[in-house]
Amino acid sequence: MHDNAPLVERRIRRELLERLLPAVYPSSRPLQVQAWEVPGEPVSFAEAAEALATHGSPFAIGTRWGRPWGTTWFRFTGDVPADWVGDHLEAVIDLGFHPDSAGFQCEGLVWSASGEPIQGIHPRRTAVPLPHAAAGTVEIIVEAASNPAIARRNAHLGSLATAGAESLYSLRQASLAVRDDAVFHLLLDIEALLGLMTALPAANKRRQRVLRKLEAAFNVIDFDDVAGTAAMARRSLQPALEPSASPGAHNVIAVGHAHIDAAWLWPIRESVRKCARTFASATRMMDAYPEYRFACSQAAQYEWMEQQYPSLFESIRAAVARGQWHPVGGMWVEADMNLPGGESLVRQLVYGQRYFQSRLGVRCREAWLPDVFGYPASLPQIFRAGGCDRFVTQKLSWNKTNRFPHNTFEWEGLDGSRVLTHFPPVDTYNATVVGEELLYSETNFKDHGWSDWSLMPYGHGNGGGGPTREMIERTRRFTDLAGTPRTTCGTPSEFFGYVEAEIAEGAIAPVWSGELYFEMHRGTLTSQARTKVGNRRCERLLRETELWWATVGDLPAQVVDELETLWKQVLLQQFHDILPGSSITWVHDDAEASHAQVATRLEDLIARALQSVAPAAPTIANPASRARCEVVAHMTAPGGEGSTQLLADGSVAFVQQAPGFGLAQVSATAIEDRVAVTEHSFTNGLVAVSWDLQGTITSIIDVRASRQLLPVGRSVSLDLAADHPIEYDAWDLEQWTRASGVEVGGVESCEIVDAGPLLARLRVRRAFGNSTLDTDLVVRAGSARIDLTFGIDWHESEQLLSLMVPLDVHAREAACDIQFGHVMRPTHTSNSWDAAKFEVCAHRYVDISEPAFGVAVINDGR
Repeated sequence: MHDNAPLVERRIRRELLERLLPAVYPSSRPLQVQAWEVPGEPVSFAEAAEALATHGSPFAIGTRWGRPWGTTWFRFTGDVPADWVGDHLEAVIDLGFHPDSAGFQCEGLVWSASGEPIQGIHPRRTAVPLPHAAAGTVEIIVEAASNPAIARRNAHLGSLATAGAESLYSLRQASLAVRDDAVFHLLLDIEALLGLMTALPAANKRRQRVLRKLEAAFNVIDFDDVAGTAAMARRSLQPALEPSASPGAHNVIAVGHAHIDAAWLWPIRESVRKCARTFASATRMMDAYPEYRFACSQAAQYEWMEQQYPSLFESIRAAVARGQWHPVGGMWVEADMNLPGGESLVRQLVYGQRYFQSRLGVRCREAWLPDVFGYPASLPQIFRAGGCDRFVTQKLSWNKTNRFPHNTFEWEGLDGSRVLTHFPPVDTYNATVVGEELLYSETNFKDHGWSDWSLMPYGHGNGGGGPTREMIERTRRFTDLAGTPRTTCGTPSEFFGYVEAEIAEGAIAPVWSGELYFEMHRGTLTSQARTKVGNRRCERLLRETELWWATVGDLPAQVVDELETLWKQVLLQQFHDILPGSSITWVHDDAEASHAQVATRLEDLIARALQSVAPAAPTIANPASRARCEVVAHMTAPGGEGSTQLLADGSVAFVQQAPGFGLAQVSATAIEDRVAVTEHSFTNGLVAVSWDLQGTITSIIDVRASRQLLPVGRSVSLDLAADHPIEYDAWDLEQWTRASGVEVGGVESCEIVDAGPLLARLRVRRAFGNSTLDTDLVVRAGSARIDLTFGIDWHESEQLLSLMVPLDVHAREAACDIQFGHVMRPTHTSNSWDAAKFEVCAHRYVDISEPAFGVAVINDGR
């Protein structure tokens, strides 16, 4: 017999799509539609129901609806024929979905006529199962969000100010239908076996046997009577679904999940509604599938439900109590891990765990950060302190250069703390439970030598609605099926329990020590400067607020409550697509406004605290742990014996002393140090810095060590480079980008605006493209620090501006400040792992040192 397998496969796929799929709903009739478009921002169900009753108008299939970011409420009604009474009555609603995407477009939340959220509707979830009912009228209400599908070509849709008002979608279908259960399950059987067959090698015996069983089943089906022959076709397929997995087959724990960004290509207000749609679907699915388990992180999203969808939140609480809903993560949001300070990461866990414990009676053991752009070396210690001794991510599977060597391992942090860590070998948190994914989970798993278990998070995220009933049905078919891993529904906790049992029985897990560096998305360390500066400012003010109120004594309850509120605002803006700078304009405008509001409130709280503890005389506060004596500037001239200097901005410079964590009366302290100024140099006896006619720093000398810091012929420069990454414009920087940079010229002015003796300032203005850049070079008496501050009016596109500071220091490693410590990172490219670290994260400093000499670059912004 000749090999006709390719032809049979083509036949199966075509008849599946054109003959079987339409037969799932043999009977249908149109629903009547009314619509009301909300004129502004989203409204409550009660307000919408009243508006539908008074202002709703008939709406025809094919009519366009939905301006960008708008909301339209639809009422669907219809009569159930007497001969339809029974099981599997469904409403099928297509809001105009783009079929090539599971989310990232319009969505809807289905409400009952009495105002209870039922489920979401999305591109992969258009069916709404209706209650068993006698013949009569069916009514459902859909809150439809016309969220635009945003890509690089239409970024203007990312702001209400530029999105316009053109309708984006057309209502494509609104039907009342009866689902044929036999055909539905036949379709699922075929899809499961077809996916398995496709994933197996062409010469594999199991693949060939499955193909012939599928062919036989299609030969049985009468396509003029699919419903009447579906049961017979299912029986013919049963032998292909019965063989058990091999005794040594890998084990996959499938856990339902829906990764919902707190903001990204949509604002936070829309994430609230995305959660409601997805969570309503998840809780409803649990009624039909008792084995179904759903893992969900981010305490902030639970609080949104508690506050805005209380009945849905009660359903979640009940599902947690039953063991079907599994809170994970333990954090307030899935925050970026590189950019927030150490205290912020602690508070993410403190407020997250506190919420889960108080509302749901659980504490999360599994840290859950599947989509974060790198993980610092101090994180295991922070996780352990926050009650998490297990960790799940998959992001490093995206690495561009090196393949991470493990899927399950012990991750060791700076202090020796370890967390049991798992990278799901399916390499996604949006799996769909198809044969290809399951086989990949087995073949891609790198730790077969000691473990038989892996985790597979499945479900459409970010507006896709989470797991579908088809996915859950496939877990049933893949539970113990020859050719695939054994697949069972379970929780992350159960998965880790199996792995910990293996270790208890003698298996030795490998250990990875140090940071988990992500070899992509390096641009998120610098993108959207104002968002990052606002976060750093708020973190500093939060620390100072708590410090100064601690000196007052007992904190008033009102202050405690306000601090928690402000902390949570800051923590929310640390989400891993907000703080990294990878969201739409709307999101970053909101973040900047939030940071400004928080900073204003914190400055007020600090002022109130200092008023309680400071003397009546003008007082300066030192929040640092060490005593300080340095040049400061104040708008009022101080008392004291020290000299003062009137600065160009009208403030007065003087030397101030203050104890660590303490207060001091404003008073000028006498010192002998002075800054000497010439036409092209500043020196203060500790450092000497010189510049050329263009204001470019050409020399930095450590006076005490008699050592030039800059290599011969090099200078401190501002370089502008074309920023054209291969993909992910807001996320990625390429290795060659900075190398192609050209020094910014266009000097418009270069002048000494403050000439000592306490403080000297050089100000240089440069113009390039459509932008201007002001750079201040500042040297102070008594300090070896050289300050560079920048003010920029930026109007460039796809350009990267970098400060380049070459150093004549020979060191193979640099000490980079991270949360609660530092890591040593290579300054060379001796191997692929080192070469990949061409852009790294450091918080306050990078120190490059020889045994007897060193230089630190200090940063207080990003």
